[in-house]
Amino acid sequence: MTQPEEQNKIDELKDLVKGFPQEPGVYIMKNIRGTVIYVGKAKSLRSRVRSYLSQSKDLSVKTQFLVSHIHSIEYLLTNTEVEAFLLEASLIKKHRPRYNIRLKDDKSYPYLRCSKADNFPRFYLSRKVARDGSLYFGPYTSGTSVRETIKFLNQTFKIRDCTDTYMKNRQRPCMTYQIGRCTAPCVDYISEKEYAVDVESALELLRGQDQQVIDRLTAKMKAAAQEERFEAAAKLRDSIFAIEAILQKQSVVSDSKEIDQDVIAFFGDERGTLIETVHIRKGRMIGNRPHFIPKLNCHGDSEDPREWLTSFINQYYTDNILPDEIFLTVDLGKDLYRLLNDVFKERFSIKNDVRFIHSHDEEEKKLVDIAYNNAKNHFRGFAEEQDQKKKALDLIQRKLKLPQLPERIECYDISNFQGDQSVASQVVFENGHPKPEAYRRYKIKTVTGSNDFASMKEVLTRRFSHKEYEDPQLIVVDGGKGQLKMALEALKEVGRADIPIVGLAKARVKGEFSDQEIEETEERFFLPGRQNPVTFGKSSEALHILVGLRDEAHRFAITYHRKLRDETSLSSELDFITGLGEKRKK
Repeated sequence: MTQPEEQNKIDELKDLVKGFPQEPGVYIMKNIRGTVIYVGKAKSLRSRVRSYLSQSKDLSVKTQFLVSHIHSIEYLLTNTEVEAFLLEASLIKKHRPRYNIRLKDDKSYPYLRCSKADNFPRFYLSRKVARDGSLYFGPYTSGTSVRETIKFLNQTFKIRDCTDTYMKNRQRPCMTYQIGRCTAPCVDYISEKEYAVDVESALELLRGQDQQVIDRLTAKMKAAAQEERFEAAAKLRDSIFAIEAILQKQSVVSDSKEIDQDVIAFFGDERGTLIETVHIRKGRMIGNRPHFIPKLNCHGDSEDPREWLTSFINQYYTDNILPDEIFLTVDLGKDLYRLLNDVFKERFSIKNDVRFIHSHDEEEKKLVDIAYNNAKNHFRGFAEEQDQKKKALDLIQRKLKLPQLPERIECYDISNFQGDQSVASQVVFENGHPKPEAYRRYKIKTVTGSNDFASMKEVLTRRFSHKEYEDPQLIVVDGGKGQLKMALEALKEVGRADIPIVGLAKARVKGEFSDQEIEETEERFFLPGRQNPVTFGKSSEALHILVGLRDEAHRFAITYHRKLRDETSLSSELDFITGLGEKRKK
C-alpha cells in the first residue's frame, strides 16, 4: 500500500470511529483478508480506538506497524469495563491475533487434581481447572513432576490409582492390593471414612502441613510396634522416611506457610520480552514458567508495561489457579488493581481481593529476585534461538532468491495407498517454528485414483479460497522437478503463481547393501527455471527448518490416511458381521 493509499485508509477509519460509542466494550481490528489481528478492551470505545489513529510519534513501532495493517474495525459493547476484560481474554484465546500479547502454551499447565466429589477419591493429572467439586494443586513445572507426585502419594497413603469404571467392575482385589500399595476400596476392604483419612493425609502434605502428617504417622508406627505388629510399623516407618526425603528436595523460599503466592517478573530488549511466573505454595516453590513475547520491547520508551502486563495477567488467570498474593516489579496503579480484582471476582466467583504487592520488604525482594533472575536466564535462551531462526530464514531467502523473508512457510504432501483414499496435509511454520493451529488436512474429493497433479490442484484451490488465511512467503512440495512442475502448474491454475515455490527432493542412500561405508546424497531444492538444485550445509539451521517442515507434512498426511483406512476397515467388519447376522435370520 502506497503512502497516499495508507493515509486515505486511516482517514476512512477515523470517520468510522467517530460513530463509535463512548461506552465500555471490546474493539476488533482486522486486516484486508478479514483476519483478526488485534483485540482490545476499552472503558470508552471511541476515545481508545481513536488514539491508535492519531499518527502520533509517541506510538511504538509495533503499534505503528499494527495501524498500517488495519483494514476494518468492529466493536462489541459490554455493560461494564469488567465484562470488557473478560470478553477480551476470551477473544484473544479464540482468534490468537498476531499483535496481541498472547500465551502460546496456555493449555499446557499441569495441575494435580483430587476428585473429592467421589466416594473414594483419587489423584489425577489435569490441564484444566474446572468447577467440579475437585481440589486442584499447582501449576507444576511439568507433567512428569505431577505424575511422580501422584505415584508417591498413592504409594505412601495407599490411594487407589484405578479408573472409576475399572473399580466398579472389580470382584476381587487387584495386584496393587496384593503388594501392599492399595487398601482395595473396590471390594469394600476399607470404609469410606477410613479411606477419607488417608486422602486427607495426602492433601495435608500437598497443602504444606507436612509436620502434622509426620507426627500422625509416627504415632501410628509406635502404636503398631507396641502391639507387636512389626510389619505394619515398618511400612509406616518407610512412609515417614519417604516423606522426609521428598521434603528435602523442595525449596523453602518463604515464611508464608498459610498462603499461595505468585511472582511475576520480566526481562527483555528490542528482540522481545520474557515474562517469568514463579509459583510458591505454602512457602515452597513448586514451579516456574517462562513466557516469551517476540517483538515486545519492555524497555522501549513508548511501550507502557502497565498495559501489556495487565493483559498478560488477565489472560494468565483465565485458566490458572488464583493465588492469595501476586508480586509484581511494576506498579499497575490502584485503578487497575481494583479492575483486575473485579474481573477475578466475576470469573472465579470469589469474595476476597487478591493482594497485589509492588513495594517489597527484604523477604519479598528475595522472591522477586528469583523470578527476575529466571526471566533473565530464560530470555537469553529464547533470544538466542530466535536469532538463530532469523539467520536461517535470511539464508533461505538468499539461497532460494525469495522476494521476502519467509516468515510463513507452507508445505503440502499427498498420501494414498495404491491410489485409494487420497488425502493431503498442509503444515505451517512461522518464524522457523511449527504452528499446529494452522495445520489443515484435506480429503481429496474430485480425483479418482493416483493423480498427484490433480490432487495438488484441488488442495491448492481449496486452500487459497480461504482469504482469511495469511499468504505464505514460500511453499514447499515434497519431490523433485516433476512434482515441482505439477505444483507450479496447479498454482497457476488457481491464480497464485506469485507465491514462490520450491521442490524438496529427499536424500537417498547410494551404493550396495554390502558396502562397508554408506554414502548419502544431499537434500536438494529445485527452483522453477533453474537446472541445478540448491543445497544447504548438513548442519545448517536453514536445512533443519525446511526438512523438519517436509517431515512434519509427511507425518501429518500419513496419520490422517491411516485414520481413514482404520475407519473404513472397521466399517467393513461391521458390515460383514451385520451381513452374517442377516443370513442366520433367513
